[in-house]
Amino acid sequence: MFKKFDDKENISTVQQLKSSVQKGIRTKLVELYPLLEGYIDTILPKKENFRIVKCHEHIEILINSSGEQLFFRQREGQWLPCLKLLHKYPFFLPSEQVDKGAIKFVLSGANIMCPGLTSPGALLTSVDKGTTVAVMAEGKNHALAVGITLLSTDDIIKINKGVGIENCHYLNDGLWQMKPIK
Repeated sequence: MFKKFDDKENISTVQQLKSSVQKGIRTKLVELYPLLEGYIDTILPKKENFRIVKCHEHIEILINSSGEQLFFRQREGQWLPCLKLLHKYPFFLPSEQVDKGAIKFVLSGANIMCPGLTSPGALLTSVDKGTTVAVMAEGKNHALAVGITLLSTDDIIKINKGVGIENCHYLNDGLWQMKPIK
């Protein structure tokens, strides 16, 4: 999604959010990620003004008053956390771990294949199809990508071929490199 993303060329507008829209987004985020409930006031304080950065390709990025990226979505899809936020609050997404051999492919933007999730060194958490997950790497402490499962954990193990997780945002992609927007 952000492989060829350049914040100077791809941003079309930055829009201040009304408080009612902010409240709706906060509610939706707690609904999507229940483990964030105790931290939502720290991440999205009620008295702070948030903005939406609208980009080409129908991508929206939620930023705080400091210009830091918090969440993103494509079209009217669900909000996904940015990796920088996930590194601060790593517990709120289920994680799937890939083996060492898959790391370079994930960091180049490739989707995560089932064999990379079922080989020695990989660890799977039981999740359903369509779940937002943190993609971890064998021997590393922080997530290297955020993705959406295309198969349930049971199907990943059973089928063991093809794409298991769609890679939506990874370390050093265009969103990671995006400078804060003032």
